Amino acid sequence: MVYINSEGIGLSHFYDIIYHNEALEIDSNMISEMEENFQFLKKVSQQEKVIYGINTGLGPMAQYKINLEDQIGLQYNLIRSHAAGSGVPLEFDKVKGAMVCRLNTLVQARSGIHPDAVLILQKLINLNIIPLIPQHGGVGASGDLVQLAHIALVLIGEGEVFVEGKRLKTQDAFAKFNISPLQVSLREGLGLINGTSVMTGVGLINVVESWKLINWAVLMSSMLNEIVRSFSDHYSEELNQAKKHKGQKRIAKSMSHLLETSKLIKERSAFPFEQSHNGDVYEQKIQEYYSLRCIPQILGPVLDTLECSQKVLINELNSASDNPIIDHHSKRILHGGNFHGDYISLEMDKLKLAIIKLSVLSERQTNFLMNPKLNGILPPFVNLGTLGLNLGMQGLQFAAVSTTAENQALGSSLYIHSISNNNDNQDIVSMGTNAALSLAKVIENSFEILSVELLSLVQAIEILKIHDQISKPSREIYDEVRKIIPAFSHDEVMYPKMAELQKYMRQKEQSLI
Repeated sequence: MVYINSEGIGLSHFYDIIYHNEALEIDSNMISEMEENFQFLKKVSQQEKVIYGINTGLGPMAQYKINLEDQIGLQYNLIRSHAAGSGVPLEFDKVKGAMVCRLNTLVQARSGIHPDAVLILQKLINLNIIPLIPQHGGVGASGDLVQLAHIALVLIGEGEVFVEGKRLKTQDAFAKFNISPLQVSLREGLGLINGTSVMTGVGLINVVESWKLINWAVLMSSMLNEIVRSFSDHYSEELNQAKKHKGQKRIAKSMSHLLETSKLIKERSAFPFEQSHNGDVYEQKIQEYYSLRCIPQILGPVLDTLECSQKVLINELNSASDNPIIDHHSKRILHGGNFHGDYISLEMDKLKLAIIKLSVLSERQTNFLMNPKLNGILPPFVNLGTLGLNLGMQGLQFAAVSTTAENQALGSSLYIHSISNNNDNQDIVSMGTNAALSLAKVIENSFEILSVELLSLVQAIEILKIHDQISKPSREIYDEVRKIIPAFSHDEVMYPKMAELQKYMRQKEQSLI
């Protein structure tokens, strides 16, 4: 059970709800605060004061007065008109993440909506009833209006949902679980769809998945250094203390820990360099290629960027992102732009660049393993079969290279791609959800790229027969991968096995950094 109170929730709470299906419970004091907030707004709205989105139109039509008898109808119209997304439905975990973020925003008691809306949303989350949200929609400026409208549509008993993977009409799902639709009281339309909850929910999923990727990247980089019997000084504390970057030092420390039980890593100070017969050329390679030697310097900035993004997204998760902000304590209604998604959009772009670089590193490491002219110790394409007759992992390398190229093409910023719309009322927008979804695609691609490297590493260990010399963490991974894809020398159809390997990589929980 995840308990939501005034202290807010962190990434671990979010993770437990999304990945472990933990139920959430809301502090009764927060529900009471919401009720006070609602009653304050209701009282003010009866005093014939102008309040945006209650007795006025919306956006560029805010100059139009809405009569008392039409105010509830306006809220329904807003939800129905903005449930206008297109494209394939968002994945269940992303939608559930958005629902959690919206609930946590609304319980801040700054939106003026009735607590019933949050209680229904809580019930849907705990029952894993997932609204259908098409992928394309909002521009992330007045929040995720279009995508959030599809959640609001479900709360009022309309639209479609997924229950246990089956697509149902909302009214049928509500009947099955004895859920009564939300009855709009005052501001539930605008209060439900005005905010950054979809981009934040998707963004937090991205953060979780990025942690998995960087853990895999540092582990596989360490395994690669074992395979080539590299020197230890490039990840040593002494070398990396010479730079002040926190991420670099942490990556180096993680590599040192991962490799402390390896029998393959060499200490440079203890190694006598042997010269060739003519005395001019060292037989031992003095320094490794950058994709092996510069891991702390490459993955360090990725780690620092990831931690920054996590901090920003957790702040957004625990913020009120509505407009106007209803402050029942100061007795004020404050109009502004807390719905604007620039914080999220910029972090998604930054993290996307970092993850793309991580995937480029993985592709270069795979290329090193595939090419005997580079590694000098392995057959072409880490081939356990007959050279020429069998092709080893040649086809898988093509897939990794192709997917890396797609990642590089996806590196364009969404944060800077503002397009004025809404009759120029929204004249500068964040494209925050687009940015989050673009990163999600890069992450999906990166697991595909890293899976090729992981299998290449395991094949290399097989070829070199160094199972008993690699570190304990490396041996654990080797054994687990071999349960999914046993050693192969004959050419096989690999795509089903690679899908299983990627599933394993995404599900494995490890904290190496």
